[in-house]
Amino acid sequence: MESHIHTWLELLVRWAHFITGIAWIGASFYFNWLENHLDRAAQRNRDNIAGHLWAVHGGGFYYLEKFKVAPDKLPETLHWFKWEAYMTWVSGFVLLVLVYYMGAESYLIDSRVADLSVPVAIGIGIATLVLSWVVYDQLCKSPLGDRPALLAGVIAVLLVLLSFAMTQIYGGRGAFIHVGAAIGTIMVANVFFVIIPNQRDLVDAMKEGRAPDGAKGKAGLTRSRHNNYLTLPVLFIMISNHYPGTYAHEWNWVVLALIMAGGVAIRHYFNVRHLPEKKVWILPVGFVLLLGAFFLTMPEQRTAPDTDDSVEVDGPVETDVVWEIAENHCLACHAVDASSGGIAFEDEEDLERQARSIARAVGNHSMPPGNPTDMSEEERAKVERWYRDLQEQ
Repeated sequence: MESHIHTWLELLVRWAHFITGIAWIGASFYFNWLENHLDRAAQRNRDNIAGHLWAVHGGGFYYLEKFKVAPDKLPETLHWFKWEAYMTWVSGFVLLVLVYYMGAESYLIDSRVADLSVPVAIGIGIATLVLSWVVYDQLCKSPLGDRPALLAGVIAVLLVLLSFAMTQIYGGRGAFIHVGAAIGTIMVANVFFVIIPNQRDLVDAMKEGRAPDGAKGKAGLTRSRHNNYLTLPVLFIMISNHYPGTYAHEWNWVVLALIMAGGVAIRHYFNVRHLPEKKVWILPVGFVLLLGAFFLTMPEQRTAPDTDDSVEVDGPVETDVVWEIAENHCLACHAVDASSGGIAFEDEEDLERQARSIARAVGNHSMPPGNPTDMSEEERAKVERWYRDLQEQ
C-alpha cells in the first residue's frame, strides 16, 4: 500500500509539474512571439504606443497594443504572469524529493561514480540549487551585466562545468536532473527576485507619479531573455530520464552540453528570424550540435563506464541463463504485476522479445538504477553476449 500511495503521489505531482510547466513556458513563448510580430510602423499617431497586433483564434478576433513605457492611467484589472513559474518550481522540487531524494540509493547515488551517503548526496543537491542561483545572480549584477554577449558566454561555460561536476558526483540520471533543477531554480528566481519586483516598481511609479527606474527595467529584460534561452535545455532535461543512451553514456556531460547548446542555438534563431538580418546559419548550427550528440551516442561508439571488472564470455549464452539473471536483478520492478516503465517479463519469450532494450540498459549500466542488487560485470557481459547470439540466429 505504501508503494502504491507513493506511486500515485509521484504521478499527480509529475502531472502538475507538466501542466504548470506548459503554462509557464507557453506564456514565455507567446510573449516572445508577440514582441517579434508587433506592427511598429503603424502607431496610429500615438507617441506612447510601441506597436500593435491583430490576431484571430478560436473563432474570435483580438487586438493588442504595447506601450513604450506605460499607459497614462492604470487599468483596474492588471494580469500578472508569475504563478505558473512558481508552481512549476514547487512541483518540480517536490518531484525531486519524491523520486531522487527518497529513492537516492537507486536514482541518485552511483557507487561507481562516488560512494556517497544519502544525507551527503541530498545535501550536495540542495546546495547546488542555491549556489547556482547565487553565482548567476552575482554575475548579472557585476560589470558583466553591461556586456550581454560576454555574460552569456560565461554562463554557458559555467553550465558546462556544472554538467561535468554533477556527473562526477551522481549517476547520470541524477546528474542530469540536478543540472535541470539548477537551471529551473535560476529561471524561477529570476521571476521571483527580479522580474516581478521590477514590474511592480513600474506600477508603483505610475501610482506615485514618479519616473520609473530604467535600470530595473533593463535588468528585468535581461533576466527574461535568459529564461527564454534556457527553456529548451531545461525541457530536454525534464524528459532525459527516458533516454539512458544520453545520461548513461561515458561522456554524458558532453552529450548534455551538446544538446543544451543545440537548444539555445535553435531558440536564438526563432528569436531573431524576424529581423532584417535573419542569420539563417544559426538554425543549421543548432541541428549540427544535436547531430554531434547523436553520433557520440551511437551504440557502436558507446562504452560502459570504466571498470576493472570487465570480462569476456566464451561460448553462447542461452535464454534460461539470462532469465535467472533477470530473476535476481530485474523482476522486483519488471514482473508483470509490478512493471516499471512499461517493461515487463512474464517468461523467457518476453525476454527475447525485448532483448534489444534489455541489453542496452544493462550494457550501459542504467539498469538496475544504482545497482542495489549488485549485478556483476560477468552477468552484464552474459546479457550482452546473449543478445548478440540472438541477432546471429
